[in-house]
Amino acid sequence: MRHVLATALAVAALGSASALAADMPQRPAYKAPMLAPTPVATWTGCYIGGNVGGAFGRASASAPGGEVSQDGSGFAGGGQIGCDYEFGGGFVIGIRDQLDYTSNKRSGTIASGTLAGTVVNFNNQWFDTLTGRIGYAVQPQWLLYFQGGAAWAHTSTDFSGAGIAGQTSNSRTGWTIGGGVEWMFAPHWSAFLEGNYMDFGSTSGNVTATGVPVPVTVKATESNVLVGVNYRFF
Repeated sequence: MRHVLATALAVAALGSASALAADMPQRPAYKAPMLAPTPVATWTGCYIGGNVGGAFGRASASAPGGEVSQDGSGFAGGGQIGCDYEFGGGFVIGIRDQLDYTSNKRSGTIASGTLAGTVVNFNNQWFDTLTGRIGYAVQPQWLLYFQGGAAWAHTSTDFSGAGIAGQTSNSRTGWTIGGGVEWMFAPHWSAFLEGNYMDFGSTSGNVTATGVPVPVTVKATESNVLVGVNYRFF
């Protein structure tokens, strides 16, 4: 009889424990957090940005029997706008327009000839380049590129001396070639370092020497080293 009673009590205790466990809140199943896929960097898209750097130029002026040639340097700063397209596993082609103002000035004296003793002041106020570029993304965020195209500049050349007065001032057309490296350091943002060479050819005009017009020819080239930042629209 005691065994029967003990068995009945054990069964009742087990039933109560099962009912209590059923009434307790269930622990939620663990689920690993969903991670967003890492975006793949792309150079396809358009951009706008700014740049600063240095401008280094060489200018010369010649008159019958004499010539002066001078190197100069100054500040350069401005902005750029362009578009790129990436294809073929890392190749990038693009087009860009860049406008910079400069403080590149230099001066010299013609030593001989019709304008002997004339002081010549060269000044380049700005340059604008419209270039196509081609590059290769050596890593998704790093782009090496080369570029070339048309260049424009506004230059002035002043001639001054005893009985001498004149100036040539105009916008000039030439060509440019260069290259650089660009780094996409954050979504939509990139920074670049580049160097360019520009040749604006020669232009002719006249200055007055004691009332007599004297023909002069002015030639100018320009180089620059620029760092800049672009905001990219993808």
